[in-house]
Amino acid sequence: MRITVAEDSTLLREGLVQLLVAEGHTVVDAVGNATELRYSVARDQPDLVLVDVRMPPDFVDEGIRAALEIRHRWPHVAVLVLSQHVERRHAAELLAGEGGGVGYLLKDRVSDIAGFLDAVDRVGHGGTAFDQEVVRQLVRADAPRRSRLSQLSGRELAVLSLVAQGYSNASVAAQLFVSQSAVEKHMNTIFTKLDIPPDEHRNRRVLAVLELVREA
Repeated sequence: MRITVAEDSTLLREGLVQLLVAEGHTVVDAVGNATELRYSVARDQPDLVLVDVRMPPDFVDEGIRAALEIRHRWPHVAVLVLSQHVERRHAAELLAGEGGGVGYLLKDRVSDIAGFLDAVDRVGHGGTAFDQEVVRQLVRADAPRRSRLSQLSGRELAVLSLVAQGYSNASVAAQLFVSQSAVEKHMNTIFTKLDIPPDEHRNRRVLAVLELVREA
């Protein structure tokens, strides 16, 4: 996979580059600010961008704004955001677009190398990868603002939360101590309640996850 890394910390940036290259990926560029990131993506058209939320010069939201622009201008480029903290508004805004190829991880997750590389692979191939803490905050009790999600049972919401983290039906079943067929039934019920019909052009699991984010 061709990847561009955008991280202002030289130590973390170089560490990410070495890790990705060792895994067999091609790092087409590694930049330290959002302006360079925009130029790099326009020039190289990578498969995936890894980007920090806060970057120079103001260290507020330059990275996430660049990520939003990339999602808009180059929708085929997957975006995996890294952040020190859960930014609920930014997460919702980034993930509210159509389609997959998007993720939001806390930087602590990078220390889990296997989990991080798995997230890179899922997002780069059109899936989603949300950090567990991000998902927890997105699904916390806000029933009055959740018109469609409020239709889901507690177990269905738990299933969808794990799907949002990128887990397969088999993995969800193992974590919830139920059968895989039970998870499949829950997913079909979720699709029905969220009014997500079969569509050969769009992934229903991704659309369900995006519904979770839109209602956050």
